[in-house]
Amino acid sequence: MSTSTLVPVLAALGDDTRWSILAALGEGDASASALAGRLPVSRQAIAKHLQLLEQVGLVEPVRVGREVRYRALGARLGETARTLEQVGAQWERRLATIKQIAEGL
Repeated sequence: MSTSTLVPVLAALGDDTRWSILAALGEGDASASALAGRLPVSRQAIAKHLQLLEQVGLVEPVRVGREVRYRALGARLGETARTLEQVGAQWERRLATIKQIAEGL
C-alpha cells in the first residue's frame, strides 16, 4: 500500500465514530438510518462519515430496493493491517540494530 493510499485510510480510521461504524458493519450490512439508531450520532453525521469511509475504500454502498446499505470492505482493512505490520517489523529491526550498537559501546 502506497503512502498516498495509506495516509487517507489512517486519517479515516482516526475518528472514534468511524471506528464504531466499521465495528457495526462488521456485524452485517446496515443503512445510515440503522447505524444512526445504534450510535449517538445523527443520521446526517453518519452519512458524512460513510461518505468518507467510501472515498478511502473501507465501505461500499449496496442498493437493496429503495434502501442503500453499507458493507465494510475487509480487503482494504487487511491491506492496511499488513502494511502497518511491515512498518512495525522495519522499526523492530532498526531498534535491534541500535541496541546492538549501544551495547557494543
